[in-house]
Amino acid sequence: MRGAIGHLDVAQIVLYTFWLFFAGLIFYLRREDRREGYPLESETQRGFKTRDLIWIPSPKTFLRSDGRKVKAPNYKPDDRPISARKTEVWPGAPLTPTGDPLLANVGPGSYANRADETYKTAEGHDLLAPLRVATNYAPPADHTNPSGFAVFGTDGVQAGVIRDLWVDRAESILRYYEVALDGGKNVLLPVYFADVDAKLRRVKVNALKASQFAGVPTTRNPDKVTLLEEDKVSAYYGAGTLYAMPVRTEPLL
Repeated sequence: MRGAIGHLDVAQIVLYTFWLFFAGLIFYLRREDRREGYPLESETQRGFKTRDLIWIPSPKTFLRSDGRKVKAPNYKPDDRPISARKTEVWPGAPLTPTGDPLLANVGPGSYANRADETYKTAEGHDLLAPLRVATNYAPPADHTNPSGFAVFGTDGVQAGVIRDLWVDRAESILRYYEVALDGGKNVLLPVYFADVDAKLRRVKVNALKASQFAGVPTTRNPDKVTLLEEDKVSAYYGAGTLYAMPVRTEPLL
């Protein structure tokens, strides 16, 4: 019979071989996703999971473009205090903030402890920079420049004015608006949280009330933003989508 070797069906052998290969691929990927980004801490079994021969891979050394070496997994636990309490006793129960919900770092306001350094382009420049620094970038001539537009919170109150635009040098797109608040503080506003109305020359931010802009985390350097600072800024606005007003945490029906 064609397609057979003795009493063995070639098609069946190929199918089983594929199954074995696919099972091995899944096993390999499930081990690799524990290298970083995967929760190696258990809520039911306290402490950090140690390396084992089956599920957690041995540390691998990665050589970065700047010459530094990074090992993963590094078994460094996230020891940040959690400003929240569990709503139920069972593992995986939701958390509700106990302090300022916009700074509790839970739910939509959670963020990862990324490196507190700027991301670099292939040329060694900071990836994100304001137009006052990245002078070879500018808004398209056929688009309205939002600089000077008034910024309003979800309560309809003006929070400040757009002072500058922050550009992604690699992608040539806007990432942040720099907002000069009425109190004199400058904060970053991710473009994805801004609704720009060119006709009215205004920007509406539904994530926060005008008074809450003062709590947006700031950068150490006025012309640079680190990876960690980016996450903190985005987390603050993300938290506002749920916690800016008490009514947002209530059910619709």
